[in-house]
Amino acid sequence: MTPQTRRALVASVIALCLVAAMMRPAITAVGPLIGRMSADTGIPLALLGALSTIVLIMWAAASPFAHGIGRRLGLGGAVLAAMGVLGLGTAVRSIPGSTAWLWIGTALIGVALAVGNVLLPAIIKRDFPLRVPLMMSVYSAILGGAGAVASGLAVPIADLSGAVSGSGWRLSLLATGGLVIPLGLAAWWFVRRREIRAMRASPFVREPRTGVWRDSMAWLVAAYMGVQSTCFYVLVTWLASMSTDIGRSPLTAGFDVMVYQAFSIAGSLTIAVLMRGRGAQITPALLPLVGMVGGAGILVAPDAIGFWVMPLGLFSGSSLGVALTLIAQRARDHSISSALSGMSQSVGYGIAAIGPVLFGGVHAITGSWTASLVILLLTMITQGVIGIFAARDRFVLEPR
Repeated sequence: MTPQTRRALVASVIALCLVAAMMRPAITAVGPLIGRMSADTGIPLALLGALSTIVLIMWAAASPFAHGIGRRLGLGGAVLAAMGVLGLGTAVRSIPGSTAWLWIGTALIGVALAVGNVLLPAIIKRDFPLRVPLMMSVYSAILGGAGAVASGLAVPIADLSGAVSGSGWRLSLLATGGLVIPLGLAAWWFVRRREIRAMRASPFVREPRTGVWRDSMAWLVAAYMGVQSTCFYVLVTWLASMSTDIGRSPLTAGFDVMVYQAFSIAGSLTIAVLMRGRGAQITPALLPLVGMVGGAGILVAPDAIGFWVMPLGLFSGSSLGVALTLIAQRARDHSISSALSGMSQSVGYGIAAIGPVLFGGVHAITGSWTASLVILLLTMITQGVIGIFAARDRFVLEPR
C-alpha cells in the first residue's frame, strides 16, 4: 500500500467515524429530557414518547427510497445531502414558540437518518470488502458512543442553559445533536468530493428492480433488524423514566442511560470477534440471552437498575452490529447490500415503531413497568429465534 493510498484510507475512516458520531445524539438525548419537555410544553409524557416513534416511522417510510437516492447522487453524495438535512432538522426542532417545530424537526431528522442508516453499511461493504465485521464494529461502536455522550450530557447542558432560557431542553437538544455536524459535513465532503463530482458528470442509468422484497432471506434479515431495534428504542426512550420511578434523580437517570449506551459500545466492539468463523452462525441467536439477564434483573431487583443497564447495553450494542453485519454478509456486492439495507431497515423500523408507544402505553394502563418488561423479554426471545434462521450461510437473490 502506497503512502498516498494509506492516507486516503485513513481519511475515509475518519470521515466515516465523524458521520457515525452525528447519527444518534439527535435521538438519544431526548429520553433524559422527556420529563422537563412535558413540563415545559404541557404535552403528556406518553405522547412525547411518540417522538421516537416518529423517527422510526420516517425510517420505515424513507428507507425504501434511500437505495434509489444513492443510485442517483452516488453513495457519498446521498449521505452528504442526508447529513445536511439532519443539521436542518436539529435546528428546526429547537425553535422556540410553537410545539409544531418539535414534531417537524423530528420528522426531518428521521428522514435524514433513514438515508444514512441504509447507505453507510453499503459504503462499508464497498470500501472495506475484506474488513466488513471490523468496520461494522467500529461504526456501530461510534453510534453507541456518541449516543451515550449525548444521553449523559443532555441534563447538565439543559440545567446550564436553563439559567439563560426557561426552555433549557431546547438548547440542550441543539447542542448535543448539532455539535459534530459541521465538522462531519466538512470531512465527508473532503473525502467524497471526487466521487460526488463524478456522479454529477455521469448520466443516470436506472437500475432494474432487484426483487429483494420477494426474497425470504431478506425478510429474515429485516425481521432481525426489527426486533433488535424495538429493544433498543424502547430502552433508550423509557430507561430514564423507569429509573426515576424507582426513586433515582433525573441526573442519575440520565447517567443510567449513559452507562447503558457506554456498554453498548463494548458490545459493538466485540462484533469483529463474535462474527468470525463459526460465531457468525451462532451469535445472532445467542445474543438475546444477555439482554434477558438485564430485563429480568429489572423485574426482580429494580433498585439495582444501575447494574442491569450493563448487560442491556452489551446486548443492544452487539445486536445492532450483528444486524448491520448480516445486511453486508447476506449480499454479494454493495449494490445488493444497499437494496437489502433499504428493504430490511424499512420493514425493521416499521416493526420497531410500535415498541416505544406500546411499552409506554402498557405502563400508563397498568401503572407499573412489569407488563411492559415482560413484553420486552418476549421480544428478545423472538430475536433469538429469528437469529437461528437469519444467520445461515446464504445470500439474498440467489437460488437456495
